[in-house]
Amino acid sequence: MFQGSIPALVTPFRDGVVDRDAFKALVERQIKDGSSALVPCGTTGESATLSLEEHEAVVEFCVEITRGRVPIIAGAGSNDTQAGVRLVRHAKTIGADAALVVAPYYNRPNQEGLFRHFSAIADAVQLPLVLYNVPSRTSCDLLPETVGRLSKHPNVVGIKDATGDLGRVALHRELCGPDFILLSGDDVTALGFNAHGGTGCISVTANVAPRMFADLQAATLKGDYATARALNDKLAPLHKALFTDPSPGPTKYALSRLGLCLEEIRSPLFPAADYSRKAVDRALAHAGIA
Repeated sequence: MFQGSIPALVTPFRDGVVDRDAFKALVERQIKDGSSALVPCGTTGESATLSLEEHEAVVEFCVEITRGRVPIIAGAGSNDTQAGVRLVRHAKTIGADAALVVAPYYNRPNQEGLFRHFSAIADAVQLPLVLYNVPSRTSCDLLPETVGRLSKHPNVVGIKDATGDLGRVALHRELCGPDFILLSGDDVTALGFNAHGGTGCISVTANVAPRMFADLQAATLKGDYATARALNDKLAPLHKALFTDPSPGPTKYALSRLGLCLEEIRSPLFPAADYSRKAVDRALAHAGIA
């Protein structure tokens, strides 16, 4: 259902509001350069600082732009179960193909709480759900055993695993079965993730280098790891540089270097610092992008 390079899109701003022209250009670039699906309003899309109205409008605009050319996995997570239900229901209503639902942040539920949270959302809306585990941001870890339990629900179709723990890929395969979609959420380990049995990556790097990252992912899916390694060697400094300051600051700087959007970012985040910009500049040069 979902595989390959799937960018977690930035949300461009201009003078404090969503820059719809820039967003449309970014989406069109992703489709042209081979991305296999798109994720609006995820972490990289600054979902935490979008109003509900902005969030829903961006997802709807993304669906409108793509016109079915690639699937849309709508960012729809919340630490409030009922708010999550609302976002997933909206995603279904406007024609998204699936929803990406992050583990509840700040509340720090235990494994039973996580199971009940995701189950309630899956029960409420008939839309494929991709679980999203990113403990570095949420302060809770959706353990493989809980993922295995959730995988039995017909609406829970996969997971974005941003732990960077490659040992979990085999565990998820064992506990969830061969049809469960395993997507990396960590560009640095994405090549190895696929070697262990994953089928794609919801990527930050793909915002900046969509063609290269799509080619890297395609090579892994064909078993051509020599080509994949060569591409990853070019992109490896960029994987790291885009997290030298809080994301998506460095990514927006890189895109501004390419003339694709402004650096503008919502407080409490701020544009990338000088040391981060220099790291991005070096990484872009290494990749042959700018």
